[in-house]
Amino acid sequence: MSEPLRVLLTGFGPFPGAPTNPTIPLVQRLMALRRPALDDVELSSHIFHVTYRTVDRELPELIARLRPHAMLMFGLASRTAHLRIETRARNAVTTTFPDADRAVARKGSIVEGAHPLVFGPHTARLLNAARATGIDARPSRDAGSYLCNYLSWRAIEATQAKGGPDLAAFIHIPQLARPGTALRRASTRITLEELVDAGEAMLMELVKLGRQAGRDASQG
Repeated sequence: MSEPLRVLLTGFGPFPGAPTNPTIPLVQRLMALRRPALDDVELSSHIFHVTYRTVDRELPELIARLRPHAMLMFGLASRTAHLRIETRARNAVTTTFPDADRAVARKGSIVEGAHPLVFGPHTARLLNAARATGIDARPSRDAGSYLCNYLSWRAIEATQAKGGPDLAAFIHIPQLARPGTALRRASTRITLEELVDAGEAMLMELVKLGRQAGRDASQG
């Protein structure tokens, strides 16, 4: 590529039922990585306030300002004990669970009558990269009906728009053991270090994919 590869990392802040969100330290740790493979990569990050209005306002602004070639997004799935690599976004919005500003969606769909949107075959590459670190990572076809799914939908839409990113991926991570949790219980939880290792592996794979997409575009 004639220009640096630009990758945007995103996470979410707290929301009802989750006063802490491990995507924040994960994104911070990934931003602090210093690797030769990232020397010509422009990494940027953003933490979304957990509201639909925020995603609708800030995602287009981020894309217009940063012009990322790829987006690696993280969200919390507190009831899941493993890493979930989402393969699609559902056309669904919960009308019962409020966002962080206590707003509740009035409609149960994002786009009337639309089918699910698919991230693409690159999700399998990210899954294999995460699994190679030894973490329990699995593909998922259901990103829920909350802000993680909503951001996934809007991000896939962005990849389909002119001037949008070439690639996007959404990863659901589990809640980490809280300080003071009994060792026996904590030992069953994925640690932040394990998440960082898996996150780094997926980031490196996404960088490879982004460079390939850039070469394909220049040759086309």
